[in-house]
Amino acid sequence: MGFVCQVLAAVVLGAGGFVASGSAPPAPSTLAANTIATTTMPSHSGKMIRAAGWSCMKIILAPVLATSVLAQDPDPHAACAAAPAYVPAELLEREVGLRAGIGNSHDAVTTTSPEAQAFYDQGLNYLESYVWIEAARSFHQALRHDPKLAMAYIGLSRTHSGLNDAEGAKRYYEKAKALAKDVSEKERRRIEIRGLQLAAMDDITNSQKHLEYKKAIDDALAADLDDPELWILRGNAEEANASGRGQRGTAASIAFYERALQLVPDHATAHHFLIHSCETIGKIDKALKHGEVYARLAPSVPHAAHMWAHDLRRVGRVDDAIVQFVKANRLERAYYEAEHIDPALDWHHGHNLNLLAQSYQHKGQLKLAETTMRAAEALGAPEAYQAFNLREIPSFLIQRGRYDDALESARRMIATSFPQARAAGHALAGEALVRLGRMDAAREELAAAQRELELVPRVVAGVSPSRATVEPWVNALRGELLLRGDNPAEGRDILTKAIRALRAIPGPDAWTQALFRIESTARSAREAGDWTLAEFAASQMLEHDSAYGGSHLAMALVLEHKGDAAGARAAMENARNLWPDADSDLVRGAGGPPAVSRPARPQ
Repeated sequence: MGFVCQVLAAVVLGAGGFVASGSAPPAPSTLAANTIATTTMPSHSGKMIRAAGWSCMKIILAPVLATSVLAQDPDPHAACAAAPAYVPAELLEREVGLRAGIGNSHDAVTTTSPEAQAFYDQGLNYLESYVWIEAARSFHQALRHDPKLAMAYIGLSRTHSGLNDAEGAKRYYEKAKALAKDVSEKERRRIEIRGLQLAAMDDITNSQKHLEYKKAIDDALAADLDDPELWILRGNAEEANASGRGQRGTAASIAFYERALQLVPDHATAHHFLIHSCETIGKIDKALKHGEVYARLAPSVPHAAHMWAHDLRRVGRVDDAIVQFVKANRLERAYYEAEHIDPALDWHHGHNLNLLAQSYQHKGQLKLAETTMRAAEALGAPEAYQAFNLREIPSFLIQRGRYDDALESARRMIATSFPQARAAGHALAGEALVRLGRMDAAREELAAAQRELELVPRVVAGVSPSRATVEPWVNALRGELLLRGDNPAEGRDILTKAIRALRAIPGPDAWTQALFRIESTARSAREAGDWTLAEFAASQMLEHDSAYGGSHLAMALVLEHKGDAAGARAAMENARNLWPDADSDLVRGAGGPPAVSRPARPQ
């Protein structure tokens, strides 16, 4: 393993700090390799809604490989605003101080208290970075200074929507509405806008209510064209339904966020939401630029570093992406320790760990990837988005040929309370059973997965996975069974369509997940002897991400099978060059010899 990766593995555990960008890294000093650190989480009182089977109170962190530090820039999922399904009320209302480095949104509100204004602005900045817990604490702190601050109640209403607490969102809206007579006309319009948004969110498929919500923002803009917060809200409203909060914008949202930047150059939130919108429409070069600015404007927000890392991965700068994912992890761990907060209550922590794990996997560092995935898995699955993301571990294990382990992990998905996770869990359990030759049991898992899929909504609020997101995972199992059964042509067709469907899901998280999923299909096709499908999958991997060593390895195996020795050697050399720091025992395929032979490197 190269020095850069040794250092970054150490930083995952918070060992050491960072040095300035462009500085030469210090000489590494090695600690005990393969050490596992365990952090005990504090318990909390208050009402909680717990997902069945999950009450994890520990995080298992990655192995400590070194204590050295690495250069970093000031500091990208799909899907990046999932909320926990439970957070104790005590925590959301806990007192908080003023913080720096969290963004620069400012919204003048009716209050005579400078402290109330400052805490309101702080809550707004946290809200717009999806830091739900700190947003709630900040708005409550504003209300301690001014109990009649109506807009703080609107902030709490929006925060509770982020927390998937529809009743709380309505309750705080009603509190704001009761204070509307004492605020400015501008604020009364904002309260009205929130009411229409909540009504549209309650009837998520009603396009007329969505239009009424957008029209109310348009009317407010007609009265105040210079309000950047209104332009931000208008960009949110251009998402597919009224629950939009910045992470699923498309080309239609971009003009509104750009107008906010014209009014307030370097508006951190506008840059943040432009990252998401540009990612959705595939403008990664633009997303990368906005990501770097957002990271600079909100250096204390883990999500800002995370967002930049999204697109550093997409342009092949995986080492730089790891630096930013690690930075986000260090910020989060310092915050949990300082504030005595259970990391399982922060939706972002597991999400960031999963993307960090994917980055390690991209580099061929599979041991570190698995350890990091296990740390995310240990946080549990309190809501649908996180439960669906538990598929990372069984999918990874299937790809590595560890089918019994994959079956065990898939069973944990099936035990959750969410049909999205249960459907994917049954599908992955079925895939593991197919590879183990237990075809009848795999067919039973397919039937169960299809039943669960029928329970997944077609239209969802926020970032909960929709049926279209889950369906390719179920279809893949059906294709696997046919491929190895009596209709391989139909199986090949289904798997080909599943590959295309996975590649079509927007967002940076889905982009990386699709890459590894296609790699798993390529392996399955080789095991089944379907080299036509194996070649198609390899070509799709190269088209999807030619900077991934596994893409070239998959094609090398196809070319070797076809008797193209020269082509296979060239593809293997590409894989070798793209995996300079890969695990030394990385294998080329199912039970094959080492994929990338190289002389041993000094540690």
